[in-house]
Amino acid sequence: MFILSEIRDTVALQPHTFGLDAAEVLARELNKKYANRILQDIGLVISVFDLIKCSEGKVRYGDGCLWYKVDFRLVVFRPFISEILNGKVKSQDEDGIRVSLTFFDEVYIDVSQLPAPCAYDFSRQKFFWSPSLEEGATRLQLMDSPFGERLYIELDAPIRFRVEGDEFYDDEPGPPKASEGVRVDLTREPKKPPYRIFASIAGQGMGPLEWWEGVGGVENQMDE
Repeated sequence: MFILSEIRDTVALQPHTFGLDAAEVLARELNKKYANRILQDIGLVISVFDLIKCSEGKVRYGDGCLWYKVDFRLVVFRPFISEILNGKVKSQDEDGIRVSLTFFDEVYIDVSQLPAPCAYDFSRQKFFWSPSLEEGATRLQLMDSPFGERLYIELDAPIRFRVEGDEFYDDEPGPPKASEGVRVDLTREPKKPPYRIFASIAGQGMGPLEWWEGVGGVENQMDE
């Protein structure tokens, strides 16, 4: 789930920090710049892990700062494909489910990645799985199934999912505002997050944890 990524950057230290430990100040400045940021094709930065090497500080002409070239490592959140993670259901609609990991909310489970047979109940605004029906059951059969046989996916429910892929999006500046005398295109697609994960809950042991409570074989398999 977490990896180390090596980065090189140039950092300026202000004069009021000259009497302090340079390594500590550099780490603090790097955390200000990188922590909780998305780096394209790398992932979500959690914090600076360590400093690998650092040049001597140099003063630039007309600038009272000391400038350092620093090689350092970052703790980055970027789960690998097929990794199993636990989160909580943040929201859902007929297109799929959004899952939160508390520190990261851009996990999406498409409707095609739900266990079969599964359907979206518009009256309750949530998905349900009906394991008593055959995999090829139609929506009509699912909606006619007894409520007692439906396993609903509840909001905020702990859920186990498998990572299927991820996507980075380099956001471009938006169009000028209408107040500036330029027409705004209201047909534009909703803004995409800079980084998102695609997941699946199809398979044994996947989905809301309450579905598998008391199923010892599955729990033991997931713990291995």
